[in-house]
Amino acid sequence: MAHQGNSNQPRQDYLKWEDYFMGLAGLAAMRSKDPVTQVGACIVGPDNSIVSVGYNGMPNGDDKSFSWGKGFENNLENKHLFVCHAERNALNYARANSTDLKLCTMYVILYPCNECAKAIAQAGIKKVVYYSNKHEKKVETIAARRIFENLGISIEPYTTPNKIIVIDLDKINRT
Repeated sequence: MAHQGNSNQPRQDYLKWEDYFMGLAGLAAMRSKDPVTQVGACIVGPDNSIVSVGYNGMPNGDDKSFSWGKGFENNLENKHLFVCHAERNALNYARANSTDLKLCTMYVILYPCNECAKAIAQAGIKKVVYYSNKHEKKVETIAARRIFENLGISIEPYTTPNKIIVIDLDKINRT
């Protein structure tokens, strides 16, 4: 539905809050330099204010000192030994600003692992909305689900008919 500049009514094709927050998580994921998996997270306060955003990357953005390879078990070339997950980065950025995370919601592209689930629980996050659960059979994901269930943290899949969000920065010049 096109917006009419002379209309007395607000436009109807705006993003819903959930789409906006998951879109921000997706946009954050685009900052990741990981060649295989890009994950973003967005933490939102109970008043729909954006508290923090994070993406997966190397410690302090040092992507030159560490390998992005995986599958090297017991080897220092395995990225899993070094990568900071999006959820942890979003939590750390929020804490750096002394933000109280109790009652917040986290929107995340990939279902959190057990390590991130522990950090989410410790921070007081009450709800997690995830886009993909492609690792649902991994022990880390099963453990995360147990953490969320036992501690009463709501975990919900992101469901929307709108799976594509287009950001057209030049639109402002055309309207």
